[in-house]
Amino acid sequence: MDIAITSGYVLPVDGDPIEGGTVLIENGRISAVGPDAGVTVPDGVRIIDATGKWVLPGLVEAHGHLGVHEEAEGWAGQDTNEMTDPNGARMRALDAINPADTGFADALAGGVTTTVVKPGSGNPIGGQTVAVKNWGRTVDDMLVRQPVSVKSALGENPKRVYGEKKQLPSTRQGVAAVIRDAFTAAQDYRARREHAAAEGTPFDRDPGLEVLVRVLDGEIPWCQHTHRADDTATALRLADEFGYRLIINHATEAHLMADEIARREVPVITGPLFTTRSKVELRNRTLANPGILARAGVKLALTTDHPVVPINFLILQAILCVKEGLDRGTALRSVTLNPAEIMGLDDRVGALTPGRDGDVVVWSGDPLEVMSRPLHTVIGGREVYTWDEERREGTVADPWYRD
Repeated sequence: MDIAITSGYVLPVDGDPIEGGTVLIENGRISAVGPDAGVTVPDGVRIIDATGKWVLPGLVEAHGHLGVHEEAEGWAGQDTNEMTDPNGARMRALDAINPADTGFADALAGGVTTTVVKPGSGNPIGGQTVAVKNWGRTVDDMLVRQPVSVKSALGENPKRVYGEKKQLPSTRQGVAAVIRDAFTAAQDYRARREHAAAEGTPFDRDPGLEVLVRVLDGEIPWCQHTHRADDTATALRLADEFGYRLIINHATEAHLMADEIARREVPVITGPLFTTRSKVELRNRTLANPGILARAGVKLALTTDHPVVPINFLILQAILCVKEGLDRGTALRSVTLNPAEIMGLDDRVGALTPGRDGDVVVWSGDPLEVMSRPLHTVIGGREVYTWDEERREGTVADPWYRD
């Protein structure tokens, strides 16, 4: 798909802004970014005039439940948690995503083009996460990368779920024990597998342990759900013990441990940021948290945890964090390039750079101004969302009828 977005205020995120700039997308990827006079637009390319508008990369949601926690569907659309086994390492969010979830349309209306969909936090080990584009007929059409990480949870959620079942884990020490037992088993499994390979003997594979070995080997990061500071300390302790790549998710009280997190160079995906304090773990929730983390040197991404906060409000969270002390540049990176880098997707998305996917959003104005809105959302060079100012409504392209 070939599109040229011309004459806009282009904010590449990984480079200086361009006043009167053009972004050229050819064959689904960005081929050129620069001043209008410096980019040659081939004949026949569709033009989107962005005069007076802001042009940014599509936003990246680093922790959401689009398609696995469907809205307005109740029990039938709830596939977030397989809460029958504390160790769900073999589970894949990929296998539960319904592209017809209404949240995908909301994402496009909010300028969010890529989402890392994660299992929920009901299990100590929830399963494998997947990165998808927010438009397509099937999840296979939408796929960016699988698996992106493995989701794990500490704290209240798994303790409550299995405590109600009167089984392990019913305490925080039990939750940590499940995780520790799983990694110890994965270490033993890896040794047996290597021995069998050296001896040329048959070996019975275990899908869950295969995944955990990849975590131990550093191939896949470990996304750790944690709210309270003591749970964050446990997350750091377990990562120190087993040596895997830790990404802290939610991080409600991370501002209390910002120095320790920064010292270890552990990235943080924080949010949702404007919810009620619905449980004990959220008692110290504050919109100042992201700014404190960023000033301490922590690489930061923001999350809506959709549908906890609707995904189209991702940019609004950034706006509110700026109000509470987060630097504007960091705020924009926290919903574009930072989540892409944290989740290992920056070769594809997160910035307007030649070679990356043609995921571009034309905003009516500065995205960090609350009255601005996406006017055109482009994924892979295809305009998939358009705002009609006269009718005051947006239109999502039907993925089942393609030109």
